[in-house]
Amino acid sequence: MSKPASQPTPNLMSRARGPRGFSGPVVKAKDPIGTIKRIWRYMERQKAALVASIIFVMITTLLGLLAPYMIGVIVDEYIIPKDISGTLRFSGILALVYFATTVFTWLQNFMMVRVSLQTIRKMRQDLFDKFQTLSLRFFDKRQDGDLMSRVTNDIDQLNNALSQSVIQIFSSILMVTGVGIAMFSLNWVLALVTLLVIPLMIFTTKKLITYSSSYFIKRQTDLGELNGFIEESISGNEVITLFGKEEKIDRQFSEVNERLRHSAMAADTVSGFLGPVNNFINNLGLGFVIAIGAVMTVNELATVGIIAAFVTYSRQFFRPINQLSNLLNTFQSAIAGAERVFEVMDETPDLVDKEEAVVVDSFKGEVDFSHVHFEYDTGKPILKDIDFQVQAGERIALVGPTGSGKTTIIHLLMRFYDVTDGQLKVDGRDIRDYSLSSLRKRIGVVLQDTFLFSGTIMENIRYGRLEATDEEVIAAAKMASAHNYIKHLPEGYHTRITSGGSNLSQGQRQLLAIARAILADSDILILDEATSSIDTNTEIEIQKGINRLTEGRTSFVIAHRLKTIENADRIFVIHQGEIVESGSHQELLQNKGFYYSMYESQFHIRGEAARTS
Repeated sequence: MSKPASQPTPNLMSRARGPRGFSGPVVKAKDPIGTIKRIWRYMERQKAALVASIIFVMITTLLGLLAPYMIGVIVDEYIIPKDISGTLRFSGILALVYFATTVFTWLQNFMMVRVSLQTIRKMRQDLFDKFQTLSLRFFDKRQDGDLMSRVTNDIDQLNNALSQSVIQIFSSILMVTGVGIAMFSLNWVLALVTLLVIPLMIFTTKKLITYSSSYFIKRQTDLGELNGFIEESISGNEVITLFGKEEKIDRQFSEVNERLRHSAMAADTVSGFLGPVNNFINNLGLGFVIAIGAVMTVNELATVGIIAAFVTYSRQFFRPINQLSNLLNTFQSAIAGAERVFEVMDETPDLVDKEEAVVVDSFKGEVDFSHVHFEYDTGKPILKDIDFQVQAGERIALVGPTGSGKTTIIHLLMRFYDVTDGQLKVDGRDIRDYSLSSLRKRIGVVLQDTFLFSGTIMENIRYGRLEATDEEVIAAAKMASAHNYIKHLPEGYHTRITSGGSNLSQGQRQLLAIARAILADSDILILDEATSSIDTNTEIEIQKGINRLTEGRTSFVIAHRLKTIENADRIFVIHQGEIVESGSHQELLQNKGFYYSMYESQFHIRGEAARTS
């Protein structure tokens, strides 16, 4: 493509458990640069794929720069001279260039998707691993659905940005640089005309992005709240139906859903202006190029081929700038999600092993609560001066009104929380000296709220000891009096449990939980209202199994039905976070204190019920 002699050629160049709420303040990105650096530390582990992708981007950019130049050559050297054969030949070469551009574009995208998926996989794994290190105190103060949203929606936002945007940013920068050099090498006057609209584009982009940033943060927050609401509504569906609150929950969902719609609409609407505004500016710039180019052509300061090439180059110049503007919107959402992910990763576990934590294979079972005080929230004591010693093999019962602190004592023994003051020892050693893993492996627990995993009945019982044989699982089920109902299920022990055990009754679920604890064969056993959902006949049978299970083991039993703990070696009566009485069943009845009042009240009520039935 020829140039007029007069045309100069420049040089080339971001349980007292705490309440769960739905609303919270909208916080802007605290450290977008820091967040991007952390994301990069994940990405740079895929160096080979990143390098390959960058090479493909460079090849694609060079081919993209070659195509407009070839168009100019075709116009000046073949079309204007009416050389048909040369036009067809050169057009065939141009078609091959476009084909190669398509192939290398696909390759760069393919490699970047690999980098993105590997990065997201590692990040999601790290987040999930972090969840396993955090204590109940962390989960008490957050909605389950919001935490789930961080693992899914927030990370997916980042995945979309990495797979679709990162390589485009690099490609756009290369393309803008290359096109700029090409335009100045062809005609510096038209190049300057093309650049006239850049300040206007930068100004409008900056204003729109600044204005829309808070909406993107709000959208991610509202999405997390919506997920939390959905999770709680589905989990509590039975209670909602029982109390006939379907309309109320529907109204509440509508409110949360509307907040998300509003914030998403605001974010997308404001950011949606970028495309049309930048397109207008692009077309304005293109109009300037054509107008000035036409004048220059008439005055023989440029050729038709140069104008044709400039029209293509100007579109190639503005398209990456438009993409960069739109990608900034995508990154706002991604950085907002990434910050929420890193917020969890940066949580410091309040329960950690000491550097030289003791790993134990077994406990004798001696437990010592020495003047223990505990608070879930500062200034709100739950336990006050709990002081007692338990000998190995003793059967201890904890009784008292709801909310008196019985379950909290068990949580401290399991080290779900650390004592606020005082000391808790097992086998003469502070419980904080043991490794968390070995401590909890030697303590078997059956909680009041039974949780079963998706899978078969066999798999759920085996959760207590993964290496147990089928025969050992069945033996544990028999001891827990679960075998009789299991064998009558359609697939017996291979019957699948759905939705946390919704296809089983509450009593059946508790029997499985007891079988799981029996199979674990722990040195210390905790039963927290383990028979609360079991009928009287089954309870008699299971009590026999529990008696066999607790023989020779230290055991703690929390029970509201006082009849079930008459054979305990000692009973501690807890009231308002304090031990108000202790002794055997007979001793406490003879004292005629708080325990006696509870016992008499319970059996008086039962007697009245029996007479009126």
